[in-house]
Amino acid sequence: MKKQTQSIRIQVPKSHHREHSVPLYLTSSFTFEDAKQSKAVFADEIEGNIYSRFMNPNVDEFVSKMCVLENAEDGIAFSTGMAAIFASMAGLLKSGDHIIASKALFGSAIQILTKITAKWGIECTFVTGSDLGAWKSAIKPNTKFMFCESPSNPGLELIDIQALSDLKAGKDIVLAVDNCFATPILQTPLDMGADLVIHSATKFIDGQGRVLGGIICGKKELIQEIRFFARHTGPSLSPFNAWVLSKSLELLDLRMQKHSENAMALALALDGHKALNSVNYPFLPAHPQYELAKKQMKYGGGIITIDIKGGFEKVNTFSKHLKFITISSNLGDSRTIMTHPGSTTHSKLSVEDKAEVGITDGLVRISVGLEHIDDLIEDITQALNKL
Repeated sequence: MKKQTQSIRIQVPKSHHREHSVPLYLTSSFTFEDAKQSKAVFADEIEGNIYSRFMNPNVDEFVSKMCVLENAEDGIAFSTGMAAIFASMAGLLKSGDHIIASKALFGSAIQILTKITAKWGIECTFVTGSDLGAWKSAIKPNTKFMFCESPSNPGLELIDIQALSDLKAGKDIVLAVDNCFATPILQTPLDMGADLVIHSATKFIDGQGRVLGGIICGKKELIQEIRFFARHTGPSLSPFNAWVLSKSLELLDLRMQKHSENAMALALALDGHKALNSVNYPFLPAHPQYELAKKQMKYGGGIITIDIKGGFEKVNTFSKHLKFITISSNLGDSRTIMTHPGSTTHSKLSVEDKAEVGITDGLVRISVGLEHIDDLIEDITQALNKL
């Protein structure tokens, strides 16, 4: 079956009730027929559910669907996207190891790399993501992990994933790609040489701003190591959230097509507006990595950025004049959301670091929703016209 079909049809076995929709398995633990069976399950001699911190049918279903979509050998789900990012490092690295990471990362990921893993003697070198020479020069004998977002949050910088994979060929280095903005509908990093792909499932995977979740998919031997860390530290995805996310995947393909269609139309409509310094979107020909975007991604995704002239005060005025578009720090929702990254999601970065990744005082991230495109263009345009 095609992946789109599998994302709808994969589900846990039906019970004797013959339900069509998968039930919720809201249980902390599972029972055994006798002591011999429980011993065998704990010894990994036979498969079986033990405890929902380890495994749960709803979580297993969600992971199975995501592995199909990402073309992954295995996967493990987490309570949040940040828990997944942290586990990918904490589960694989040790004191003395070295990480290379793109400068253009979500704010909390930067905090992990500068404030948390650093305390354990794990060094990190930050590089400009699109500069392959910088990645190559940063590789050391103790480099064990490379981490990037593509497209990045919020600057929409792209990484040539295949080229980055080629740099680590023959070396004991794990390449992990945050695929949150693209989702497996628009690109599959594992097919381009990545070893792990990470998602904040809270975003486009859910698609309606309802639940938190995260997931790592990738090579089986790496997932096994991360699973050991996760089982004993407990960043588990709840069965209810897994059920919601699994159902959300049934419409992910259709949603991402519409998000991308709306985002492209909105970017074109706003391009050249007198109140803006620039409009940024991967499938706009003016994007500095337009050719790479067309090569690497199926569509341009659901995020655009605009740089409003006059900085934060003008951004604030713009936000006050929006009629229905939501002001929030989230993204990937069916409802269009406006965010000012410089004062919210990336506020902890220094002025210099913000400048390096293109976060200006006037930068606004727009997570383009599924509303009618005419209404979106009208709302944003009328707010800009009042500046």
